[in-house]
This record gives sequence, structure tokens and C-alpha cells, in this order.
Amino acid sequence: MLLLDKAPPRKRVLERLDRGTRLIPRMRQRVVEPAVRVGPPAWSADPNFDLEYHVRRVRVRKSSSLDAALEIAAQVAMGDFDRARPLWEYTLVEGLPKGRAAFVLKVHHSMTDGVGGMRLLMMLFDLARKPEPDGPEPEPLALPIFSPIGLVGSGMAWQARRASDAAQHLADALRSALQRVRDDAAGALDDATKAAGSIARFLAPATEPCSPLINGRSLDRRVTVMRVPLDDFKRAAAAAGGTLNDAFVAGVVGGLRHYHQRHDVEIPELRMIMPINIRGEDAGGLGGNHFTPARLVVSLEIDDPAERVRVMGELCRALRAEPAVALSESVAGVLNRLPRRAATLLFGSMLKGADFVTSNVPGSPFPLYLSGSKVEALYAFAPLSGTAANITLLSYCGTCCIGINTDPQAIPDTRRFKKSIRKGIREVLALG
Repeated sequence: MLLLDKAPPRKRVLERLDRGTRLIPRMRQRVVEPAVRVGPPAWSADPNFDLEYHVRRVRVRKSSSLDAALEIAAQVAMGDFDRARPLWEYTLVEGLPKGRAAFVLKVHHSMTDGVGGMRLLMMLFDLARKPEPDGPEPEPLALPIFSPIGLVGSGMAWQARRASDAAQHLADALRSALQRVRDDAAGALDDATKAAGSIARFLAPATEPCSPLINGRSLDRRVTVMRVPLDDFKRAAAAAGGTLNDAFVAGVVGGLRHYHQRHDVEIPELRMIMPINIRGEDAGGLGGNHFTPARLVVSLEIDDPAERVRVMGELCRALRAEPAVALSESVAGVLNRLPRRAATLLFGSMLKGADFVTSNVPGSPFPLYLSGSKVEALYAFAPLSGTAANITLLSYCGTCCIGINTDPQAIPDTRRFKKSIRKGIREVLALG
């Protein structure tokens, strides 16, 4: 959700988006599945692409506050995509206090991840309120159109290629392993043991959340926001010998500790999901999804905020160093060869026992403008992934914009939850 200092002219927004969809073809493509599940879905040009369908406009009452825009964002988040169209929707919310507006952007995760999402956003923005005119209008690319029947043949060919590639990959891996055994048998065995143990931990099912307080799950969503000066977070992190992410995670964990204490629930630990970016330099463009959702158990019994920053930093760095993280795409490729139901159950069992998610996405360090309107704040409400809450930090122009996405079945008192998270973050900020 973008918070704007004034409502931009809808016509100019549509013009900018029309140009953007020509530069980013994925925004003009829909997903088509083969009639028989013999291969993966394909991105197919939408022959009836209608830009105005994807860009909605809502006006709230003049007495409304930012809460009105947040309520609309939550409603947008709960709605399904029309699978017959490209998987994105934007909503311009007008009528906020002092002439402000909000722009709510919803993009399916199959299109991009958080880092790629920032690249997607940049095509909307200018670096000045009155920028230089855009260059020549690019022509739309000639994108292929697929049908469910037509994908059956290509799906069967894809299966054959995949089997051949898998056999080649296995042969190469065996040759490499044999060479390693000849060179250093003990080291090869040690590496294989570590990798196997890491993958086992990575895939281990967790059937129930750790917390008896926030264990309810539903399809409903509530969203709220807070802001923290970026320099305050950096000073606190430096004082504790950690990174910005260490301080952020420590603040969130402290907030969850306070939330449980407010409800007189004492538990020793929670299970957290942290998306780890594995995006390479060659990802380019939207780049699809290049992250792995890794899990770790965090303690709620650390009183000292500085110690909490240190411990969270050690846990996060150890998690990133797990061999399974580097192997996650290979592991996912193997799991995707399972029948769809089995793969869904396995992936689901890895996530449904988690309590919350934290995510940290780097944003723009300089001011941005949308069709003449200045972006005052930029919040990300990331998916819950089967948890009770997702707390995402998106840095923008010297400010940490924190978006909080919650399941009201697990957290019915959103304001109290926000106060608890703020209290945990303030404890960390006091270190600086």
C-alpha cells in the first residue's frame, strides 16, 4: 500500500500503467493449465487484456482516517483473483484526510517475490513531481497464446525433457560425488551427512503452532502499520553488535513476548518463518520467486533486548548457512515430481505449524512520485503462509515502514497486538 500526499489523476495513472505493461509483459499474461495434468501451467497472453479492469477506484467518506484505506487493503487481500485474467489488481483509494490518497497493489506470488515486487513497483514511479516526458511508447511484445488442449502435447514433451535432464543431473552428481570420495572420502561423507541432516530439518513437518494463544486459523485478514526511523534502527543494531534485520527480528520477538504476557500466557518459544533471498544476479526483471521459507525456533524467555538482538542474529545467520538453503531449488524440484496432492500436503506440513513470519525487504532510499503525487510511505502486507501474523519491514526514504498482516481468528485484538509489537521494537530502539 502506497500512502500518497494527494490523489493522482486516474488518467495519468492508467497511462503510466499501460506503458508499464508493455515494458513488463508478464502483466499482460494469464496462467493456462493443460487439460490433462502432464506438465506445468504456462504464461499465456491475455487476448482480451483490459487495463481498466485491473485498476479500480474507491472514494471513502471525508471523515475517514487511514484505517479506511487499511480496511480496503484487507478486503482486497481476502478476494480471489480471476484466473482467466492476469494475476494483479490495483485500487486507488481517495478521500483520506488532508487530501491524501492510498494506492493498494495486489500481485499474485507466482508473478514475483518481495525483491522482484520492488522492481515491479519502480516502473510506476518518477523521481520528481514534474518529471521529463517519457520516451516513445513501446510496442507490446508479441506474446504466445496457449490453450489447455494445446498444452497437453508440450506438457508431454516437457515431461520427457525433465526425465532426461534428471538423468543427466543424477549422472553428473554421481561422477562429482565419486571424484570427491576418491579425493577425500572422509570429507565427502561428512558433507553428505551434513546436507542430509539439513534437508531433514528443512522438510520436517510441524503439525501444530507452538503458541496456544495464537493458534486459530481462518481465511480472514486484518492489516495495520507503523513507522520507525531507519537511523534509529541502525543505531540500535550497531549498539548491540548486530544488523538491521537482527534488531528488527528481536523487536518483533519481544513484541510477541509482551502480547502473550498481556494475555497471561507463558510459553518458552515460538516457531518463526523467515524468507531467505536466494536471488542470483541473473534473475532480472520480475524474476519469479527466488526465496526459500526457512523455519527457526525463537525463545521468548530473553529479557535483555541486547541479548535478544545477539541471539536472533546468530540464529538467522546459522539458518542462512544451512546446506538445505543452497539446495532448496533442487529439493523443490524433487518434491514437485510427487503427485500434486502429496506435494501440497508435504509443503503444507512444513508451514502450518509455524506461529509467525518476519520479512525485511530493501526499498528506495530516495523520494518517489506517482503521476505527480509524492509517496509518503510504502507498506508491504506479505502472505501469512499458514501463520497467525506476518510482520514485514520495507525501508523507504529513511523510514522503516512496517506492515502487519494478521489472521483475526488467531489475533482478534489487532490494536493490542500492534501496541505489543511497538513495545518490543521500542525496547530494541532504546539500545541506540
